[in-house]
Amino acid sequence: MGFELTILGSSSATPIYNRHPTSQLLVIRDHHFLIDCGEGTLTQLLNYRIKYHKITHIFISHLHGDHYLGLVGLISTFHLQGRTIDLHIYGQQELMDIIEIQLRISNMHLRYNLIFHSVRHYAPEVVFEDEEIMVRSVVLNHRVPCTGFIFKEKPRPRKLRIDKLQEHNIPFTYFNKLRKGEDFRTYNGDVIPNKELTEEPSPSRAYAYCSDTIFDIGVADEVRGVDLLYHEATFLHEQEDRAAATFHSTCIQAAEIAKKGEVSKLIIGHFSARYRDLQPLLLEAKSVFENTELALEGRKFKVD
Repeated sequence: MGFELTILGSSSATPIYNRHPTSQLLVIRDHHFLIDCGEGTLTQLLNYRIKYHKITHIFISHLHGDHYLGLVGLISTFHLQGRTIDLHIYGQQELMDIIEIQLRISNMHLRYNLIFHSVRHYAPEVVFEDEEIMVRSVVLNHRVPCTGFIFKEKPRPRKLRIDKLQEHNIPFTYFNKLRKGEDFRTYNGDVIPNKELTEEPSPSRAYAYCSDTIFDIGVADEVRGVDLLYHEATFLHEQEDRAAATFHSTCIQAAEIAKKGEVSKLIIGHFSARYRDLQPLLLEAKSVFENTELALEGRKFKVD
């Protein structure tokens, strides 16, 4: 089953050096999640030939323009192109006020249902859940209320051993029970242990998105053990004072979160416009946490 992140934008504040404001697309199985929607997100979706009509849930971390100014345009495009399926948006309540003003002034009555979910910024909570996936918010420390998000698969069902099922003539109607871990009882009362008929499932996968935030080592506990972590790294560490003053993080600080949180891979992004060459930022992060990569536009990160 698929688990893939595509970087649509990695710049902070403004588009520059062919870098766009923050946006990412996360596909988990059949779920298409858009994470933040900075200016130019729709253009990026088109550039990478992404079937953006499959997006059903959009998560906005905070209300600085480089993280949401592309949202109303995307909502409008969905309408103009005849969308009929529901669209769920998650963010601070004020975001819905912005959307409603835009729609009212343009006299646009959407052809589809736009369902808004208010996310509290002061305490973590489960913001989305179905049978396969759970999304939980992470409280971040920025100049305005800001949340990150952790996308995690629920435990997968056990894997059936087809050869053993055939050997014991297990009826098809019992397969789902075996996937859930139940033993099989024959007509004469004998019990075949589940472990003889199934195998351990693949581990659940998780992605943590930590948007704009001042360095907070406590975040490491929130993201502990995830397969993939995105953490903003706006500045080189020589700009640590500047990072603190603007409530952002440095590359080394992002790497320290990844190291303490024992994550598998770190992606850094939200790069300051002062850096045309991003290699120094990458090298600095790798000096603390080796398995680090840059959030470059168009890059895809798969979790097996």
